[in-house]
Amino acid sequence: MTESPRLGLSRLRWTLAALGAAWLPHVAHVPLWVSAGVVAAALWRLVIAHRQARLPGRVLRLAGAGLALGGVLLTYRTINGLDAGTALLALMAALKLLETRALRDYVLLVLLAYFLLLAAILHDQSLWLLPYYALSAWLSTTALCAVTSTGASLPWRRALGMSGRMLAFSLPLAVMLFLLFPRVPGPFWALPSSARSVSGLADEMTPGDVSELTLSDAPAFRVRFRGAVPPPIERYWRGPVLHDFDGATWRSARTQFLPTQPPGFSGPAYAYRVLLEPNNRRWLFALDLPARWSGDQTAFQAYDYQLLLANPVTQPLSYELTSYTRQRSTSPLPLSVRRVETRLPAGRNPRTQALAAELRGTHPDDRDYVRAVLDLFVRQGFVYTLTPPRLNRDSVDDFLFHTRSGFCEHYASAFTTLMRAAGIPARVVTGYQGGVYNRVGGYWYIGQADAHAWSEVWLEGSGWQRVDPTAVVAPEQLERSAELTLAQDAAAADRWLGAAEWLHNLGFAWDAANMWWREQVLEFDRFRQRALLERLGIPDPDWQILGLLLAAGMTVFLVWITLALRRELVPKSRDPLLAVYQRFCRAAAHHGVARRPAEGPVDFAARLKTALPGARVVIDEFTGEFVRARYLVPGDAPDLARLRKRARAFRRLRIRR
Repeated sequence: MTESPRLGLSRLRWTLAALGAAWLPHVAHVPLWVSAGVVAAALWRLVIAHRQARLPGRVLRLAGAGLALGGVLLTYRTINGLDAGTALLALMAALKLLETRALRDYVLLVLLAYFLLLAAILHDQSLWLLPYYALSAWLSTTALCAVTSTGASLPWRRALGMSGRMLAFSLPLAVMLFLLFPRVPGPFWALPSSARSVSGLADEMTPGDVSELTLSDAPAFRVRFRGAVPPPIERYWRGPVLHDFDGATWRSARTQFLPTQPPGFSGPAYAYRVLLEPNNRRWLFALDLPARWSGDQTAFQAYDYQLLLANPVTQPLSYELTSYTRQRSTSPLPLSVRRVETRLPAGRNPRTQALAAELRGTHPDDRDYVRAVLDLFVRQGFVYTLTPPRLNRDSVDDFLFHTRSGFCEHYASAFTTLMRAAGIPARVVTGYQGGVYNRVGGYWYIGQADAHAWSEVWLEGSGWQRVDPTAVVAPEQLERSAELTLAQDAAAADRWLGAAEWLHNLGFAWDAANMWWREQVLEFDRFRQRALLERLGIPDPDWQILGLLLAAGMTVFLVWITLALRRELVPKSRDPLLAVYQRFCRAAAHHGVARRPAEGPVDFAARLKTALPGARVVIDEFTGEFVRARYLVPGDAPDLARLRKRARAFRRLRIRR
């Protein structure tokens, strides 16, 4: 059965509004041709509705479905997964628009809008998108109310109010299920990882290629310490460790070794929790030398103390660690590791190797040689800058003997090369240094602007020791926040923004809200659920207890929703004149004559007088005055007091049949 053109156009508009709102969050991360196909189908359907033209035939729709399926397969190489599945679902919904004729077609499309909205939530659960998701869900529910209304189209204000009440009624149930539904380890559903790129550190480093990462304000991770906090000079967050050098670029080792004997940690232990942003990489960041970690059973530690995962981090991840910032090892370095950590490419950076040979001749002791190289950076007038000149093929030679200006990558690369040229095992460590304390949330914010590179050298009797040549050249860089570093290169017109205290506080508050959203909502796992129930006085909750709590909660919810719906659906008599008439009808029922559902006042009065001839006068007086006030002169105010008096007199009347 097809609908009238006017009703069909109203349903189409509501359906397109729901689909458009659900599709909008996907536009930024799907190919342009998918969005173009969806918009083209929607516009085509609108033109058909306005012109009351014929819908496309079956052959054309099947051809469109084949093209959509083929396009998704060519673009994503699969139809499985969040991105490919979302694109295919949107295209099929667009094609479904071209065959909408009956009510069930519109209902199906609105339900598809809910699925598209769910896909958007799975793709991005950021706090700033929460209001949009809520409004989109409200719009889809409003569209469902509007398209399912019978008769004339539902006014938009009434549809919004009706759907708003429905969603408000569902909130207690949603909160109860969120808090009490048993949590299982791991994600509730498994989706293939997205391969989209995320800014962050790489597994290689080429000094001379200025990286935009240094100027990024995107978050890398956040840290909440439990207890003591290391001083700024010790806040080095270990990431990729680079071993292989071709004369210009440092890369992760092609050869992996078995973990060596655990080092002898020295100094205080720091316990903390890391909330890592997605970076599409396998590494976990940790305070320099992690000793213990938990939160992901697939994490393991490589021989260079770097924490790695089996799969890339494509979703926000949290884990707890205990770390030290210093070590002391008396064990000898394995010969195989020594060969890797002293290897240099033949024929590259000859002036650097000659300099190392000269310094080594006058400083045969390893520790003296390290100090001599650091003194070289100070005495030769090296400069720290975020915008250094480009380097030639032998980048270390060019940096040490010509430009003498750069940032952490340049100094770590040059220092490590000088160590290896002297036969001292050394490697480059990349990661982050420092961080900004968020006093609103009580945690440390480490951004991409805190990216840093330093060196580690092997000293007999001490083991691997951290040496940061940047701290010698520009020690102030390790003491100031990322905002101050960036403000150094900012335009004068924008510097007042960095100095405005209220902007800093606003930024801290917003980031703290995101942190709370992440910890308390997105990461509400079985451990947090157990802790919450124990705080509510339910010790050691198991599946049976959770089931009983859910059953009790559902019972309370069903009773409440039944009473609420009854108040919504049962008509309320607010007309005082009608209330008086209903009192008269109850009095008639008291005398044994009940009013029939479809019986008007005049017909009822005639039947009542036949059944109760002794009350003819009272019945005529009451009915006559009620009919005049209700139907003949409704604008005049009726004498309600007199009508109530006659209704009471009729009830008290002793009538003989």
